[in-house]
Amino acid sequence: MSSNATRTEAAPDPLASDLIGSGVEGGVGDQLRAWWQRVRGGDMGALPAIGGLVVLFVLFSILSPFFLTERNFANLLNQAATLVVLGMALVFVLLLGEIDLSAGVTGGVGMALFVVLAAQGVPWPLALLIGFGFGFLTGALIGFFVARVGIPSFVVTLGLFLGFQGLALVIIGPGGLFRLEVPELLFLQNGNLPVWGGWVMLAIMIAISAGTSFWDRARRARAGVPNRALSLVWFKLAAIAVIGGVVVYVLNQNRGQSVIEVAGVPVVVPVVLVILWLGTFLLDRTKFGRYIYAIGGNAEAARRSGVKVRWIKWWAFVICSSLAVFSALLSVARVGSVDATVGRDIVLSGVAAAVVGGVSLFGGKGRLMHAAIGAIVIATITNGLGLLNLPAGINLLVTGGVLILAATVDALSRLRSGGARV
Repeated sequence: MSSNATRTEAAPDPLASDLIGSGVEGGVGDQLRAWWQRVRGGDMGALPAIGGLVVLFVLFSILSPFFLTERNFANLLNQAATLVVLGMALVFVLLLGEIDLSAGVTGGVGMALFVVLAAQGVPWPLALLIGFGFGFLTGALIGFFVARVGIPSFVVTLGLFLGFQGLALVIIGPGGLFRLEVPELLFLQNGNLPVWGGWVMLAIMIAISAGTSFWDRARRARAGVPNRALSLVWFKLAAIAVIGGVVVYVLNQNRGQSVIEVAGVPVVVPVVLVILWLGTFLLDRTKFGRYIYAIGGNAEAARRSGVKVRWIKWWAFVICSSLAVFSALLSVARVGSVDATVGRDIVLSGVAAAVVGGVSLFGGKGRLMHAAIGAIVIATITNGLGLLNLPAGINLLVTGGVLILAATVDALSRLRSGGARV
């Protein structure tokens, strides 16, 4: 709608064009009926992943007495952080119906550049910035070949996946290994908030969620667009308070095995939550995010509507590769060292995390939260099977089976919602 259009009672404020619909608006009953209709139509979102996560928690808690301990819960969150960030990174390209097979090794090369430059005397903040710059440039390169030249993303990123493994060997050297000796970065995966810090984090989460919800409602009201029932806002805030309160309480318990007390929420948790919130805000409340969903739904229709499809794709790959470097940083901070194999095996797990969480491989459907839930599912499988001392091959078999099941659910839901079988 143009800014000089004549306004009538039937025409909403032009601001409405900048709003993302929050689904079927109305009361609680309307929401439940709409949700049930979506589920019956095949759009289950993260519901299968959440159900699978509950089953896994019950199963592993029965099979291992150590699974539900405070120590293992904190360890699970640290383990999942790398995969959560990588899964969220891949969502930006998966929503377009594209893929980035090079994301893991892009992060590995970025970390290789960082540690080698730091070892040669370059100040670590500058060396880290160069590592992230490599991720930015890689995403820009992929975006150029995919959006401008027209090469399928699978081919481009597969080539980089193979080539960057060689580049990492050149930078690190065969069999080479560099220790990460930056306390500030090691603290990301090895530090904990003070006990009071977890409660402050929870209070900030509730405040931001409340502020965002009421800001959305105000914008929709000014635009003349219906709002959901206010009771749903309070229900969401109460759910965050209860679930978050339980998590913080558990993590604030002493999980040390010696006289030194170890308690508090792992530092990586608020870091990942910030990335999740920023990414969700970008996808849900900006034109860039709406354009990504539009392109994933129908790229040609989006182009005819005036969307700069090439530019959006370019930026999506840039964001994906940059976040992949941060994911590798979390992995390196947890292990404490960098070698030429960093990131080589994780990218398929990242794709699996997104798909298991409910992000469609066909594009146009999914959220960052879905990828985070899927990553926790896969991390739970790895963690639980490790506690049972089962071979690594069993872990791969189970993860692969879960991925095939999730992809099957995605394909069937697409057919039930009106998609065509190709």
